[in-house]
Amino acid sequence: MDPTKLGDELATFSEAVIAWALSLLPNAIVALLILAIGWAVAGWAERAVGRLLDRGRIEPTLHGVTTAVVRYGILVLVVVAALGQVGVQTTSILAVLGAIGLAIGLALQGTLANIAAGLMLLWLRPFRVGDFIEAGNVSGTVKDVGLFASELHSGDGVYQFVPNSELWNKRIINYSRLDRRLVDLKFEISYTDDIETACQRLLELAKSDPRVLPDPAPNCVVDKLTGSSVILGLSAWTTTANFGALRTSLIVGGKKALEDAGIYAPLPQRILHFASELPIRSTVPAQS
Repeated sequence: MDPTKLGDELATFSEAVIAWALSLLPNAIVALLILAIGWAVAGWAERAVGRLLDRGRIEPTLHGVTTAVVRYGILVLVVVAALGQVGVQTTSILAVLGAIGLAIGLALQGTLANIAAGLMLLWLRPFRVGDFIEAGNVSGTVKDVGLFASELHSGDGVYQFVPNSELWNKRIINYSRLDRRLVDLKFEISYTDDIETACQRLLELAKSDPRVLPDPAPNCVVDKLTGSSVILGLSAWTTTANFGALRTSLIVGGKKALEDAGIYAPLPQRILHFASELPIRSTVPAQS
């Protein structure tokens, strides 16, 4: 190939590239401005929607998902607009996004399952932010419910990031959902103690506590008979907020009330029966 002709072709190609770059440069600058402004607008919209939800007293469980949908929805529109500014056809962008979405959906089936579970949790709302729940081997106070996972804090201060599918596929126990809870306690007394006196002292203790609800009234019954003691069951209704404190108070106060009445829990006993002595046989051979 003639070097002169090759040089002319390279010069022509370079001039074409430079001309294309110069013609594209203004559009590229505009696209970068669109991305920068769109990013800022997405963040502002996310914060504004969050403040609006707070003022409107919307369920806190929906805050995280709603603000995330607003933010990423705006970002998708901004990216499409920026690509359209540099000459990429919108229909092509949508087709590419569809193909990418299909590929991601096939590769991340577990993630999509978490999204579906998150949407169902938000729709049915078996728990809300601030509730104490138990699901499978996970328990704690709900701090946030997202599209992919939920944040729980356990009672001993442990942070738990739980995929939504693990919560949705398990039996959920919500300890905070209802307004009232039943405090059910067991006390042991001996067979020689008076059952009526023991129940009377326990009921007096329960009725004297203002945290105990009067309706239904506290109740004391014989729950079970064991080999060495009588088990009394004391039950009292209270508000969910007072459940833990009242339960502790009744345990400590119940023990003291029974002891003041001369009633004590029997100590474990074991009776041993010894068989009578058997004659000892000599194993020494007799001498002739």
